[in-house]
Amino acid sequence: MDISDLYQTFFDEADELLDDMERLLINLDIAAPDDEDLNAIFRAAHSIKGGAGTFGFAYLQDTTHLLENLLDRARHHELTLDRDMVDVFLQTRDLLKAQVACYREQDTPDEAAYERICATLRQLAAQDAAPQVQGSAAEPAQPLAEGTRVLEITICSVAAGEHDVLVEELGLFGDIVARESSADRLTVHLRSDESEANIESVLCFVVDADQLSIVAVTDQGAGTALEPTPVPAGEAASASAPEPAATRPASAGDAASGNEPAAARSDKRTAATETSSLRVSTEKVDRIINLVGELVITQSMLEQTTAGLDPELAARLAEGMSQLQRNARDLQEAVMSVRMTPMDYVFSRFPRLVRDLSSKLGKQVELETLGASTELDKGLIERIMDPLTHLVRNSLDHGIETPEAREAAGKPRTGTLTLAARHQGGNILIEIRDDGAGLNRERLLAKARQNGLPVSDAMSDDEVWQLIFAPGFSTAAAVTDVSGRGVGMDVVKRNIQQLGGHVDLACEPGAGTTVRIVLPLTLAIMDSMSVRVGAEVFIMPLGAIMESMQVKSEQVKPVAGGGRVIHVRGEYLALVELHRVFDVPNAETDLARGIVMVVQSEGRPFALFVDELIGQHQVVVKNLETHYRKVPGVSAATILGDGSVALILDVLALSRLSRQRQKTETRVDTPSVNLEQEIVS
Repeated sequence: MDISDLYQTFFDEADELLDDMERLLINLDIAAPDDEDLNAIFRAAHSIKGGAGTFGFAYLQDTTHLLENLLDRARHHELTLDRDMVDVFLQTRDLLKAQVACYREQDTPDEAAYERICATLRQLAAQDAAPQVQGSAAEPAQPLAEGTRVLEITICSVAAGEHDVLVEELGLFGDIVARESSADRLTVHLRSDESEANIESVLCFVVDADQLSIVAVTDQGAGTALEPTPVPAGEAASASAPEPAATRPASAGDAASGNEPAAARSDKRTAATETSSLRVSTEKVDRIINLVGELVITQSMLEQTTAGLDPELAARLAEGMSQLQRNARDLQEAVMSVRMTPMDYVFSRFPRLVRDLSSKLGKQVELETLGASTELDKGLIERIMDPLTHLVRNSLDHGIETPEAREAAGKPRTGTLTLAARHQGGNILIEIRDDGAGLNRERLLAKARQNGLPVSDAMSDDEVWQLIFAPGFSTAAAVTDVSGRGVGMDVVKRNIQQLGGHVDLACEPGAGTTVRIVLPLTLAIMDSMSVRVGAEVFIMPLGAIMESMQVKSEQVKPVAGGGRVIHVRGEYLALVELHRVFDVPNAETDLARGIVMVVQSEGRPFALFVDELIGQHQVVVKNLETHYRKVPGVSAATILGDGSVALILDVLALSRLSRQRQKTETRVDTPSVNLEQEIVS
């Protein structure tokens, strides 16, 4: 058996448990902690410790054991929680995450960090230490209170030397009422509110399901006591061969309370888990998506071939092709949905960041999330994480004021940072909003002049706000470990544009700032418009096209520098002629005979000239750099129905590439209008 598969399962589950632990710790009400939350945090640590012990991960096991002891005291209200203690728990969680990552990479965890956190946990354990009562065989029978629930837990075929360890583990779930041990059998009566499933899930690290039996012996009491039940002489000898669960008669109590044999319960839970979710690697999903893309391409090729046949002679074939098209589309959407991940996956990373950074900055900030169930392609989610992190840090550092400043401005001392996501057509809109001081126009202009940027007092507010995306631009008074280096916002904008999206900024001085990010839902399949230039076919992202039109010669104006603009409804748009950008021969050059598309780039429109529009359809995006190399003005490629390759245009790069060409062309001294300040540049 390849044990590496078991390792991978443990690492994945440990990561999920640690993420849950962080979320619960951050949301924990320190003044009045919820018992269910404390129990969930404890169970997460306990499960990780059990798995670490099974695989021999000593550093991970020892660290979680110390954390588990403190959490156990906290859930039994023997330890008073405070913010500093929760901070230590969060630091321990971070170290556990790092240890899991090290073991995943077959590396040794940082021993110095391990020693530091263990010393801190031992110091916490020594404070307010209270004597703990543990059940043992020597304890007298205890009277049962009204409404008490007692479980009889029997473990067979287990060495006597392990009995004390098992009793200690069971003591974490409640109070040991009675215990009876024999050579290879242990029976424990446990007073506990925990479910049989939770207890079994912990013991499964030590014993197999067919060695374990958990039965509720009473659900209510009237002051009676449970006495240890003696084991018959012949029973101990036969305990090593327990009766199969399938032949064990069910008692009346089992039927009434729904307590089935452990093996049967385990099988049912396993079946339920397998039907509700399945852990599959991203690489396998990507391969399926690629195959579905090939199927869509093949279907398109067949459709184009059958289009030329006589419908009367090929009616059945046409009907079958229509059905294939519907099935291929449904399959494509179903497979794509596998890669879609809720935005909660992203938003869950930020409560910890907001908590730690606001505390460091001396600010009080409440994080609000909206639209956490909105889904986005997992590949996009992973690549949007860094830009979002930078925007959140900016809002905390530059946007939201200190409690004193907010109070002086008539605001609540606690600021609000909102992360919101929602679908908008074929895109997803992500907003980062804060109710801080907003941007200062005069300060931005002064900093821009200091950096040598071409600005003027006549600029609109929206143009001034866009200055923060300039490379090296920062309004911080001093460089800190949070901000001030002028590196970040330009990278944020560039990364989002590389994903086929754009970022906008809105600000109301004194009331706050909103950053809006618009992204496609997926990068694997794209709605597009195919256009022809000469004999070549290009693909334009549909979301970038605002309108298409034919222009008259009087609408075209030359400008200084050799370029041309088009006058459309009182606005001059820079003209990009696609045949000149890619040197396409035999293309249409007469603007009156071709088609002009108004395309949006970086929030501003420009005109793109092509020979004709072919049609609107979906295309499967193929990475051009993987199979060839990066081509300026091209973001990717696709395969058309006739088997030919078409290039997918990069709208942002096209506008920049056109400007570079215009600078290298010979300037023509003809009467022109100087519109360099009016066109997109």
